[in-house]
Amino acid sequence: MKTINIPWLLNLLFILFAFTLSGCDLVGDVLEFGFWTAIIIIAVIVLIVYFIARLFKK
Repeated sequence: MKTINIPWLLNLLFILFAFTLSGCDLVGDVLEFGFWTAIIIIAVIVLIVYFIARLFKK
């Protein structure tokens, strides 16, 4: 009966998790950046519409 080399398997799992978790972190950062960019763009558009509405109100 063969035994499984546990340290080798643990090292392989550690490397696998390191690559997959860093990818998830990158995706999370990109989505967070996109979220804040969208919030800023929406705020700028609302301000532009507000100032245009004030111009036509006078």
